[in-house]
Amino acid sequence: MKLFNKDIPHINVKLPDLINKYGVLDALSSVTAIIVGLLAGLIILFISNASQALYGFEAIITSGFSNLNDLGQVLYFATPIILTGLSVGFSAKTGLFNIGAAGQFMVGAYAAVLVGVKCGFLPGHLLWITALLAALIAGALWGAIPGIFKALFNVNEVISCIMTNYIGTYLVNYLVTKTVFDSLRNQSMRVMEHANIPKLGMDKIFRDGFIVSSVNAGIIIAVIFAVIIFIILEKTAFGYELKACGFNREAARYAGINEKRSIILSMTIAGALAGLGGALLFLAGSGNGIRVVDILAQEGFNGIPVALLGLNNPIGIIFSGMLVAYLNVGGFKMQLYNFAPQVIEIIIAVIIYFSAFALLVRDFIASIIKRKRGEL
Repeated sequence: MKLFNKDIPHINVKLPDLINKYGVLDALSSVTAIIVGLLAGLIILFISNASQALYGFEAIITSGFSNLNDLGQVLYFATPIILTGLSVGFSAKTGLFNIGAAGQFMVGAYAAVLVGVKCGFLPGHLLWITALLAALIAGALWGAIPGIFKALFNVNEVISCIMTNYIGTYLVNYLVTKTVFDSLRNQSMRVMEHANIPKLGMDKIFRDGFIVSSVNAGIIIAVIFAVIIFIILEKTAFGYELKACGFNREAARYAGINEKRSIILSMTIAGALAGLGGALLFLAGSGNGIRVVDILAQEGFNGIPVALLGLNNPIGIIFSGMLVAYLNVGGFKMQLYNFAPQVIEIIIAVIIYFSAFALLVRDFIASIIKRKRGEL
């Protein structure tokens, strides 16, 4: 009896080819950056409080899975930063740096809250769906502004995005105080109950006794949009045109691609994603409102490291958003071991900082593989 058929061709796949083909190299570089960042965080813990360092480190590693309520909070915190990460990552894929996600986030959040407070006459699910659409449109319009300045006047998008961040933040502050202000809490009014995104039974799953997490269907919406953006970028002619402009605008123009149109559309889509992220945060039924403060939305800036760690890949951004949210939940629990909140913020910042080296790590590993190619 023959165990092998000689007619079947022998499969000889080299390890470097396997790594490059299935994106293992990208994942390996991100994981390496995470490990280095966590080790740096552990060193900071020992410097801060050596006797509690290991307990604090254990908290940041395990707290997100300590119970279903904490896991639900990870999903809740991950929802908006997945969208802002997609906003930054999408624009980066098209050769633009959308640092204006914070302003787009707040403009979209205000549009959603305004609809949620003032349009209670809309029945059933129509209210929260309308609020999400309003956030998409508002964020898209705000994101289009840097795109127009870039396409028509060649103004660097980073400069115009920084300006629209501050203008958007102060504009939202003004509009909140004039339209939907709750003076007792110094924030916007709570939206109508049916303006909140449905829980879909998640409140019964992600809970710890009587403590219920804030997770809702927003995380599903975020994942769906990540998949849609992936399909647009990788499977459509429209996505190819946008990426072509990002790789080489002169060559794209020569090939007949409308460069100005692509720039404006790219920033418009990026703004819509960030605006949707703002809506998902404030329509979660957690009781949070838009606070009238002179601080840019942290969720907008968190989108930058989320995109970097996910290597601007929409699917990778889902997981990197989960990681950043996981670290935040662990950071809260670390305070039980007498670590000052500032130390926790430093640790998270260090981890995020090392995530910026994911591309460098990837290129380093790729160079090693090239030298070893043909030897494995």
